[in-house]
Amino acid sequence: MSTSSNGGNQLTDAEKLLGKTLKKSVRLTAEDLAAVNTQEGLLELLNTKKISVRKALVKLRYEQELERLQIELVKLQRSVQIEGRRVAILFEGRDAAGKGGTIRRFIEHLNPRTAKVAALAKPTEVEQGQWYFQRYTQQLPNPGEIVFFDRSWYNRAVVEPVMGFCTDQQYRVFLKQVPEFEHMLYEDGVELIKFWFSISQEVQAQRFDSRRKDPLKQWKLSPVDAEAQERWDVYTRYKEEMFSKTHTSFSPWAIVRSNDKKKARLESMRHVLAQLDYDGKHDPGTSLAPDPDIILRYHRSNASLD
Repeated sequence: MSTSSNGGNQLTDAEKLLGKTLKKSVRLTAEDLAAVNTQEGLLELLNTKKISVRKALVKLRYEQELERLQIELVKLQRSVQIEGRRVAILFEGRDAAGKGGTIRRFIEHLNPRTAKVAALAKPTEVEQGQWYFQRYTQQLPNPGEIVFFDRSWYNRAVVEPVMGFCTDQQYRVFLKQVPEFEHMLYEDGVELIKFWFSISQEVQAQRFDSRRKDPLKQWKLSPVDAEAQERWDVYTRYKEEMFSKTHTSFSPWAIVRSNDKKKARLESMRHVLAQLDYDGKHDPGTSLAPDPDIILRYHRSNASLD
């Protein structure tokens, strides 16, 4: 870090961002930040607060790259709006894999009028008697919209059969129909991206424990979560069956290794930007090439965390 050129009495933009980042993560007071106006003062504050400079810089780099990618997402949304395109992005994965947090970063600076989140509750009695895909078709994007599905019709591929929420016949019919359903979307011009967020069993257990201890996160816990660890292997079997039956050339699965939440968020954004065309893509503010160690196209030979 270096000070600005005006006498060294003001922080650079990078140092200001670092200060804001630290304030969020370690609860620095306004007085703490006001007392820092040089590089030396900032480093002294970090030492006083017993803050790792290395970790602070990692956080700073994450925040900076997140902002660059969010700027590109704004460009993408503008193109989708102007061209009347329809984009649907599905976020699937085990409980506590980081789907919701990633979606929040995706939409943070998008126009809420045309960027929507679909997170459907348990189906009503009427919905249970409908064609399975019916309530999801109502959530599909209109022209000019991007819809983020926080779980989707793929509930029937893994969660429902594992938990006994559907019959074996309903499950088999779903696996037969879903490639046909997605091919209809493809032929009709819907741009569909499917993510599976993959975490290890150990990391899932740690995140569940964090939720139980944090009163601000306890709303995330559900009865289904309590079964997730015990039925880990059953989830794995249904997940692999889902991939083998629903990974197609027109609707492929992208697997996100999400033990590291920050990397998962950045690389999933990068993947979307790499897959979809938009005005200004030829001159991006950052790399649009996803890290192949984090994002990979499904293949039977690929080793996944879960």
